[in-house]
Amino acid sequence: MHHRMVRAVSGCLSPEWTYQGAGRMDHTMDYGGYMPHGMCLLWEPWLVLLWAGSDLLIFLSYTAIPIALLRVLRQRTEVPHGGLVALFASFILLCGLTHALGIVTLWIPIYPWTGWVKLATGIVSMTTAVVLFRLIPDIIRLPSPASLAAVNQTLSDEIAAHKATLASLDRQVQERTRELEKATAALAVQAREAVHRSGNLLAVVHSLATQSARGTERTQEFLDAFLGRVRALADTTRAIARSDKSSAELEQLVETGMEVLKSTYGSRIAISGPALSIDPVAAQQLSLALYELATNTQKYGLGASDQAEVAVRWNVEGGRFTFVWHERGLPVAVSDAPPNPEGFGTKLLLQIVPRMVGGAAERKLAGSEMVYCLSAPVEAVIAEETDSSGDPLAARIIDTSFGIE
Repeated sequence: MHHRMVRAVSGCLSPEWTYQGAGRMDHTMDYGGYMPHGMCLLWEPWLVLLWAGSDLLIFLSYTAIPIALLRVLRQRTEVPHGGLVALFASFILLCGLTHALGIVTLWIPIYPWTGWVKLATGIVSMTTAVVLFRLIPDIIRLPSPASLAAVNQTLSDEIAAHKATLASLDRQVQERTRELEKATAALAVQAREAVHRSGNLLAVVHSLATQSARGTERTQEFLDAFLGRVRALADTTRAIARSDKSSAELEQLVETGMEVLKSTYGSRIAISGPALSIDPVAAQQLSLALYELATNTQKYGLGASDQAEVAVRWNVEGGRFTFVWHERGLPVAVSDAPPNPEGFGTKLLLQIVPRMVGGAAERKLAGSEMVYCLSAPVEAVIAEETDSSGDPLAARIIDTSFGIE
């Protein structure tokens, strides 16, 4: 045991160091005067292997870690404080290099080189420590993964809310687009109908003027008859214009035509029938018939007898539309007098109106009663049910454009 300890102490130094080492102090990179570190380990195989193996593992690990850090810095440029990470990589790499030189010194005594590498390691280590302490406040302020996850969740919720808003806006835009498309189609239809109706209306007015002029000798008589019929057409046209649909409600049309009679004779007027939307052409013809019947009853019926009553009714049955004007309590002299077949009013009631709606009409006088009955196919009188969802918007566009509202 004593002999081995002497060898361990004296084995780390070269004999040349004892006598000439002082003259070599200035040769900082010369290692010829040193003995390998393995001699300090007495060249025990297990001890040399343990020493070299440990340094090798440390060297490999300390080399792999900086490579991994530098790879992260290269691929993730947004890593905060990248300089500090680079310092850590350099410090760890130099530490690994000292362990690698430790392996070499087991056989080759390059102690000066190892010392310089250790000095560089110490300088880099101290620099890393100083920078690390200076960056502690900034590092502390870095958000934690939990806070980042919370922020990300908040942003995700906001994005979802924005997407929902955009989806809602998109649906509204699509709905408005569909409404505008329907309104455009409705405007086109209404424009064509307006041209067609105006032509028909002018033809009707022309016919009324021509027929009213026949058989009249005085201008005032002609004007009274003609203007009354034109006024009936105007009332019907206004009733259609006030509606959002291109048809007229039959009950409203009858109420308008009978307004003067109801205000004058009150309870002696009765009106009944189901709610029906009728075609504009049928509405015009029925308004003319109502005007003629109302004018006649003012002269020969309600206006001639306090007992006279008028009942107006209509219904739809078996594919036929029926309109009935029934007068009761007429004076005997009136009921016995046959209607004038040459009068325009009679032609209007029995020929023109039925022909315009593709039906038939008859007027009967029996005792103190007079019944006028008009019958026509349903399809010629009742307005067709079409997609009118764009009509209200089209009507608002027209009203706003022409200053009606």
